[in-house]
This record gives sequence, C-alpha cells and structure tokens, in this order.
Amino acid sequence: MGKVTGFLEFERLNEGYEAPKARLKHYKEFVVRLSDGDAKIQGARCMDCGIPFCNNGCPVNNIIPDWNDLVYHGNYRQALDTLHQTNNFPEFTGRICPAPCEAACTLGINNDPVGIKSIEHFIIDKGWENGWVTPQPAAAKTGKKVAVVGSGPAGLAAAQQLARVGHDVTVFEKNDRVGGLLRYGIPDFKMEKSHIDRRVEQMKAEGVTFRTGVLVGKEFPANITNWAKETISPEQLDKEFDAVVIAGGAENPRDLPVPGRELKGVHFAMEFLPQQNKVNAGDKLKDQIMATGKHVVVIGGGDTGSDCVGTSNRHGAAQVTQFELMPTPPEKENKPLVWPYWPYKLRTSSSHDEGCERDWAVTTKRLEGKNGKVEKLIAARVEWKDGKMTEVPGSEFEIKADLVLLAMGFVSPVAQVLDAFGVEKDVRGNAKANTDGEGCYQTSKPKVFAAGDMRRGQSLVVWAIREGRQCARAVDEFLMGSSVLPR
Repeated sequence: MGKVTGFLEFERLNEGYEAPKARLKHYKEFVVRLSDGDAKIQGARCMDCGIPFCNNGCPVNNIIPDWNDLVYHGNYRQALDTLHQTNNFPEFTGRICPAPCEAACTLGINNDPVGIKSIEHFIIDKGWENGWVTPQPAAAKTGKKVAVVGSGPAGLAAAQQLARVGHDVTVFEKNDRVGGLLRYGIPDFKMEKSHIDRRVEQMKAEGVTFRTGVLVGKEFPANITNWAKETISPEQLDKEFDAVVIAGGAENPRDLPVPGRELKGVHFAMEFLPQQNKVNAGDKLKDQIMATGKHVVVIGGGDTGSDCVGTSNRHGAAQVTQFELMPTPPEKENKPLVWPYWPYKLRTSSSHDEGCERDWAVTTKRLEGKNGKVEKLIAARVEWKDGKMTEVPGSEFEIKADLVLLAMGFVSPVAQVLDAFGVEKDVRGNAKANTDGEGCYQTSKPKVFAAGDMRRGQSLVVWAIREGRQCARAVDEFLMGSSVLPR
C-alpha cells in the first residue's frame, strides 16, 4: 500500500474528454489519458484490501492492488509486467471494458471507487510508448498444430497463449481484417484499430499465422457481416490440425417482428456500424447506410445502441432518438444491496452527451412508410409489474423515422458455424462446454474446443479474453498432458 491515507486525501480523477463539438468532426479516440501525476494520485487511493474484491470483480482477475501500488511508486515497467500476467490485451479493456472491477472496489461502498480502468489505460499506453511490449516467442516448438476460428478477443487471446508455449497456431477470420467484433463492432472513436494491428504484428512475430477472408463452414445468413473469399470445411481442419478452437462472436441479432420491418431504412446495428469502420480504414463502399440529415431512431438502450448514436451524430443526423423497452433505471444504485456486484443504474455514455433524446419503457408497435421506405415509427408506453409488461392504454404515439437501427442485443452465435462442426448446443444455442474439471472448454467433438461468445453467448470483451486464455490452457493440457499456462 503506497500511501496509507491516500483514499482519505485524494478524490477520484476521471479521464478527460475532447469537447463534443470538436470530437463529432472525426472518428478518432477522444479520451485524454491521465498524466503521470494524476495516475499516481489514483494509485494512491487504492487501499490494498486484505480481500481485493476488485480482483474477483474482474473477469480476468487482474492483480489490481499490485499495479496500483507500482504506479504510485512510478514503477511503470513492473506495473506493465503485472498487468500482462492476467490480461493479454489491456489496451482493449482499458478503453472499452465497463469496469466491473470498479463496481467491486471496497472504497466504492461509501465513496467514489478507484479509477482502475484509467490506470490500466495509463499503464499499457506507457508500455507501448516506451517499447516495453515485445514479442515473446516460445523457446521450443511442440510440433502440435492448432486452428483458431475467429479473431476477436477470445480467439486472439487463445492464439497468443498457445503460440507462447510452442504450438503452431493458425487463426482463421471470415472478414477481410483481423479483430472480429473488435474490428467491426466497436466504433473507431471508442477504440482505434491501430491497437489491434500492432498486437497482430506482435503475434506474427511470436509465430501465429493469420488467414483472413476465410469462412469456416458453409454459407452465412445474409444479415451477418461476411467478406470471405474462400471457404474451408471443419473436416479439413480436423485433418490438418491437432486441435480446433471455435472462438467467433455472437452475431445472431435479436430482430423486431413488427409490421413494417421489411421497409427500406430499417437495419440491424451490425449492418450499420461495420460499414463506417471500413470507410475509416480507407475502403470504398457502395450504398453505405448513412444517417446524414435523417431522423434516426435507435431501438435498444445498451452499448451497441450507444455506438449507433455516436456514429449517427458523426454522420450529421438531424435528430437521434433512442428507445429502451425497460423502465428508467435509478440514477444511483443501492450500494448496500448490490455491492460488490455490477449495479443496475442509469448510465450516460459519451455518445449520449453528444446529442440524443432517450426514452424508456417504450415498445415499438409498427413501422410505416411510403414507396417501401420507412417514414415513421408507431410506439406505445409500457408498464412493468412483477416482471410482466403491459401496454399503457391510450399511450400510443408516433415519431418521424428516416432510419431505424435495431440494437437489441444478440441471441446466440451464428448457428451455421456450430452446425458445420456438428457440436452439441445448449438451450440458448451456444456451444455446450464446461469450464471446470476434466475436458473443460471441450465440446462434444473431442478435438474441438469453444470459448468466448461461442460458448457463453453475448458478453464483454474482458470475458472473451478470460475464456480465450483458459481455453488455451485446456487445449495445451489436451495436447501435452499438462500445461504451464495460467488457469
């Protein structure tokens, strides 16, 4: 514990933001990293609890008190090494993780929690700036070959861990660039893709082979982003590799079965967001979905909906409205009731601050338009009682809508991938695999493992990294009989 009275002396310091009017003119990141002095103050606020609830609140079990103390003392290199012990990609989580660790911070019981996420962001950026993040190739090769299907955070974490213990790893990605939903699901203003690119270069130096534009399985549904140029069958992978890890994302979106759904101008969020990321990367697209000058309605109040809001504002939308089916959350959580778990409370994102009308307890009844193009959305108020929803009589209203974006979450991984491998699925349509005991992360097919969204369904980037790391250990044990990789 660097400063015994730090939590009494210092207030929480949040990272700064570029002003909304300025950041709406570009797609770059706009968060201002903590200075060395501010990072030291935040590290000093950590109480180095006897039971570090932050460690348990973090899905990858980051050793948070240790690197908080190291930052306080200015030992940034050692702080980076400590951070990398549990997290392969802290530059991802330091930018887009919602920070469940902070919700579990003991100081947060009656005060503002330690700014753990901002310190993580500070540490990894320091590491890259000083050249401390370098390839870690294996000392010896095992002669075993592993295929990883999907290059999102779960696939990348699994691939890196397996390569570092000497396996020959090939990552297959259906899209034209590596990164999965990190690449095409997260807007650049939240995480620039250069962070992915330099990790890919590191992993290539560690021996990982990347094959993009390769679809494993058969045809994908039309609503799934797919720029594959060639296909490879699971049977081919089974023949060429000693083990296979299925680590794709949950890309099957929840639809809106209402009259008018077929009208032009109604799109899934994952039809809208990837296009802008491709344009930012320099690609030329025909018929890009644009919000410029339009009245945009975003249906869904989560992170994906927020990303649609921020992108629509950067397009120059005339008006952006976001509807959520659930009632308005409380502004403050009941800490004695929920701590150290993730609290249910009102959250306002940076995209909302840029301009957005938000409304809760609203259901969409139908969409209407002319000449096959959406023009308005008919909605109604709802009430929730005992977990059941009922429409409020006489509450129907309409709103102008030139573009409707569906951001209501994802119900499961793409079924075609799991069906192609012939693995058993759970009741939610995910690959069935346990996370404990013998054969953990192993599917009903002996050589086939599953991790991340493919196994647990839609989840956080930090959970994907955790599962990728743990799955890598399970694969290593399967191939070698034992493993030195961390559990």
